[in-house]
Amino acid sequence: MQMRTTLVCGLAGALAALVLGACVGSNKTLSAEDKERLKAYVLEAPPADLAHRVDINYENKVRIVGWKADPEIARPGTDVKLTYYWRTDDTVEDGWQLFTHIQQEGSDKPENLDGAGPLREKKGERQILAPDRWERGKVYVDEQTYRVPDTAGPEFTVYVGVWKGDARLRVISGPNDGENRGIVMKVKTGVERKPDPPKKTDIPVLKAEKLAKGETITIDGKADEKGWGAAAGTGPFVEVGTGKPNGSFPVNGSVKVLWDDAKLYFFFDVKDPDVVGYYTDAKAQPKDFTVTGQPKLWLRDTVEMMIDPDGDGDNKDYFELQINPQNRVFHSRFDGYNSPRGNDDGPFGHEDWDPKLKSAVVVSGTVDKKDDKDEGYTVEVEIPWAAFAKGAKTLPPKHGDAWRVNFYAMKGEGGVAWSPILGQGNFHRASRFGRIVWAERGRSLDAALDGGAPGDGGVLAGERGAPGDAAAGGDATPPGLLPRGVLEGVQHGRRPVGHAN
Repeated sequence: MQMRTTLVCGLAGALAALVLGACVGSNKTLSAEDKERLKAYVLEAPPADLAHRVDINYENKVRIVGWKADPEIARPGTDVKLTYYWRTDDTVEDGWQLFTHIQQEGSDKPENLDGAGPLREKKGERQILAPDRWERGKVYVDEQTYRVPDTAGPEFTVYVGVWKGDARLRVISGPNDGENRGIVMKVKTGVERKPDPPKKTDIPVLKAEKLAKGETITIDGKADEKGWGAAAGTGPFVEVGTGKPNGSFPVNGSVKVLWDDAKLYFFFDVKDPDVVGYYTDAKAQPKDFTVTGQPKLWLRDTVEMMIDPDGDGDNKDYFELQINPQNRVFHSRFDGYNSPRGNDDGPFGHEDWDPKLKSAVVVSGTVDKKDDKDEGYTVEVEIPWAAFAKGAKTLPPKHGDAWRVNFYAMKGEGGVAWSPILGQGNFHRASRFGRIVWAERGRSLDAALDGGAPGDGGVLAGERGAPGDAAAGGDATPPGLLPRGVLEGVQHGRRPVGHAN
């Protein structure tokens, strides 16, 4: 728990006021010129004609009491003025600042509007009239101008809050998202809502067949061996937040999976019109590397694997691997959900975990050249089963064992996924990982599985039928990818999907 201390002005705080130059929570640190320029944004009470009233309470210190959007229909390609009316109920300690996130409908990545508006103008390292300079009892008019993207959907949501370092003031009442972001308004854009395409919300399941005896894989990024031709594949990735087919994110991907007694193999095929490598070394790019010297590949282009080998999806003892178009690797092991975690530069999990993997990348295009159009890149990787000794129950897995795994193709901290997270956390949420069922070629899975259980998407219905038949629900299911609802609850436990972040 983070401890915060409030300084109170008065006789007892006179010495502190002399040292600090002003009482925290007042406007005394503002220059006369700044006070004059900002006085129109400081009121005694909200406007009497304020049409949109709300009450979002941040730790009984400040609250949003109303809002305006001008115009109220914010059309794509135009500016809209967003105004939030804050009332100060108690002193806010030094260092707390305002943030705004704009979430377009159907997007998994919010836009950051933290520094926009008169109160948030940067002066030095802080906002000029942040909550730690607000006076008790006053109302502050927080205005921001937002350019609605040309590609906006029918509606966007405005989240507002107060942050300091890695902390946020808690929202103790009023509409919020559970992550201490107040839901201030939902703004219509005038765009007609299109019928939703089918969503993939159930946990996908893929039957990965073992290589035939004598077959081998050469890691060269090409996947031209016979084994890859018959390998199970995920099909195209989907939107992380909704499970809809990817209609807007600039990259997409798919994965094939194979295994033998010594190793497992993944082959990523990523479609990317602008392949970015970027990374050089930690000395030249200190903010782009973790404290252990690993590149933060998620900031640019990369593929990602999240692997929970005991198959129960509880985020205990799981693994993260990323490989970028330069064939640079990030690897880590986690004890629990996003844990352990250092500061913004890590370490992220146990970065000293070494999977002893081998990988190769083939780029169709040119890396780090924006003035041409690329096709994408492929990543081929082999990982010894011994890398997962911490979490797996049996190595190599037995016929019918199931692991929880998710795959992502990423660009700029966003991405598309094999199994959508659906807002139930970040990319680490193991209860939303897909299932890979390890199978020996030619053997049925019926005898190996326990029949599944209700609660997370379906039950075992037997082997997959031909693509397009009734068992597959009419979908053209990729080879080895079982139809939605099949094989849910198999092996090693069953966990309901829960909300967290």
